[in-house]
Amino acid sequence: MMTILIKNGLIVDGTKKLPYKGNILIENQKIISIGNFNLLNKVDKEINAEGLVVSPGFIDTHSHSDLKILEIPYNEVKARQGITTEVLGQDGISMAPLPMEYITPWKKNLAGLDGTSETIDWNYKTTDGYLKLMEKQGVGLNYAYLVPHGNIRMEAMGLEGVPASKNQIEVMCEITRREMEAGAYGLSTGLIYMPCAYSETEELIEMCKVVAEYDGMLVIHQRSEAGTIIDSMKEVLEIGEKSGVKIHFSHFKVCGKQNWKYIDDVIELLDQAKNNGVKISYDQYPYAAGSTMLGVVLPPWAHDGGTDKLLERLKNPIQRERMKHDIENGIHGWDNFIEFAGFDQIFVTSVQNSKNEHLIGKNLIEISEIRGTNPYDSTFDLLLEEENAVGMVDFYGLEEHVIKFLKREEQNVCTDALLSGKPHPRAYGSFPRVIGRYVRETPILTLEEAVYKMTKKAAEAMGITNRGELKEGMFADITIFNLDTITDVGDYVNPKQFPIGVQYLLVNGEMIIDNGDFKNNIPGKVLRKRRGISECTF
Repeated sequence: MMTILIKNGLIVDGTKKLPYKGNILIENQKIISIGNFNLLNKVDKEINAEGLVVSPGFIDTHSHSDLKILEIPYNEVKARQGITTEVLGQDGISMAPLPMEYITPWKKNLAGLDGTSETIDWNYKTTDGYLKLMEKQGVGLNYAYLVPHGNIRMEAMGLEGVPASKNQIEVMCEITRREMEAGAYGLSTGLIYMPCAYSETEELIEMCKVVAEYDGMLVIHQRSEAGTIIDSMKEVLEIGEKSGVKIHFSHFKVCGKQNWKYIDDVIELLDQAKNNGVKISYDQYPYAAGSTMLGVVLPPWAHDGGTDKLLERLKNPIQRERMKHDIENGIHGWDNFIEFAGFDQIFVTSVQNSKNEHLIGKNLIEISEIRGTNPYDSTFDLLLEEENAVGMVDFYGLEEHVIKFLKREEQNVCTDALLSGKPHPRAYGSFPRVIGRYVRETPILTLEEAVYKMTKKAAEAMGITNRGELKEGMFADITIFNLDTITDVGDYVNPKQFPIGVQYLLVNGEMIIDNGDFKNNIPGKVLRKRRGISECTF
């Protein structure tokens, strides 16, 4: 049983209480004493945190490490930011449940977000099987899981782009219950991704009634973050009102210059929902650009039936012309990335094939010039060649908009990190950037406010207990950083750069970073939520 003493640090406990200088004693994975005390007994390890900030470990409420951690369980990219807990299963498309007959098409559908792997065992079938696979190999950080709407829909009715029948919705509810019983913290959906986009509101209301029984939340990439965002938000709030589920908006923002006029209306809807008793939170990364898979630039019908059907359509000249028409003229309710960002503000970040690696970092106009064709066909050709497994970054807003949403009480910090290829810099720097830029350089938040948004606020939003606060009896997930130096380093040209300033990191009382040195330890836990029990750890 190892004891660790952290002494002389500036303690920011995660509750928004003013910082104070003190000591923390850790034993058997947990904090056993905190404050101004003198320790007479010998300890196994002593950390002198003089001049450093001691805070709860940061919680990333929107992570796409789902596949990577099965290959490399240590996750240095997140640990270097001070992150000790991640929430997986985002955007309605993730690892589990996964019926065996859908493994091949689902791997293709997932590749643009989470990458691909031929080395892991894909035969885990359910959320319980996936979590047990993580438990068996061990993990460096702590992991909670949301059951993805798209996976449930696939198991219940396949990948066809049609509304669900009453019987199919009942099957989806049964699957949702099974996965919540396995320990999922809630339901995620991404209503711009297939097959989630084919769902109607009633489908989600019925599934969320089940989730609400377990005090879980709906974590949602809403149907529109652009031209129809007002209608989109009203749909989400209706789901919350009619099901009783807690609502958590993923990566909250308003995309496209032509849509910035809706920002004040969006804020008014948040206020109205709060007054109506709907429980709402949202996460946000501190950058004015987003990142997802390039396939979202295509109209929803193009994805009907899964990736193989999409590839057939991309080979068909008539279907290509139809795609061009819909992109140029729009479809009501569909977020048209090319309309709100433009070909010149969408950059390729990852591909599977080495022959196209020279296109990473290029925007869609530059790629069309390299290939000697128009931007539509060069984009379609790339998606066809890569079987839809292409990542992208898109520039959507201004820093002043980031700040406006950052300051809201509903907000907590996330990375939304896609880890393949040449990723968005948020993958390496989101949490240090908030402190470095918005606490130290441009003081938008106080230190205690920023830490709260990264720790206790995030834990409360996700329903994670025993973490997110420095308090006796809590698990010893602790981040120790230098307030004078902490910052992100990566940019859009060279994003794969670790941030600076995180000196020590403890997960469940074990060192992950020791005076700047990263250790390949796996003291993390797979977290499971149960009905009537906030958190179980294994």
